[in-house]
Amino acid sequence: MAQQKTIFASNLSTMLPSQFADSTDKPAQFAGLHFANEIWKHNTAEIMGHPETDADVFDTLLAFAKSIGMVDLPLQKEQPGHIVNSLFVPLLSAGLDLLVRGVADVQAIDKTWMVATGSPKGPFGILDVVGMTTVYNINKMEAEKTGDLAKQDVVDYLKEKFVNQGKLGVTTGEGFYTYPNPSF
Repeated sequence: MAQQKTIFASNLSTMLPSQFADSTDKPAQFAGLHFANEIWKHNTAEIMGHPETDADVFDTLLAFAKSIGMVDLPLQKEQPGHIVNSLFVPLLSAGLDLLVRGVADVQAIDKTWMVATGSPKGPFGILDVVGMTTVYNINKMEAEKTGDLAKQDVVDYLKEKFVNQGKLGVTTGEGFYTYPNPSF
């Protein structure tokens, strides 16, 4: 139904454009255009094509990102997680691992990260913004794919303590912290 000039772009997060391009009859017109959480503070736009993405489509998405005031970040190759999530996911996973294994509590882990790096939020404040449903699903897919028992422990923890209780983060007013006034 779409006109030939239509560009299809999706905020793919941890998925790849090539996973979806064939769902259209115009795979050359499809690419990823990934915005960070809290876009009003973190105005990044990661643009990622796939092997069949037309170069003009890619350049048009870069120009579009700039035109709406975003910092355009072109990826030269498909990469699950783009740039930001490739950096972020290991941090968030490490925080969850430390918590689930009983090494430290939420406040100590977040405080360590915040003081040591100057970040305004620690891993658990970030997870609350991302949302427990997304965090749960990403960890579940990883546990199923790898059979990693430690990852499955994280999945079980998230389901029992958060997902089943409707504590989904900022959107529901409660996750690791209570909102609108979290105590990090």
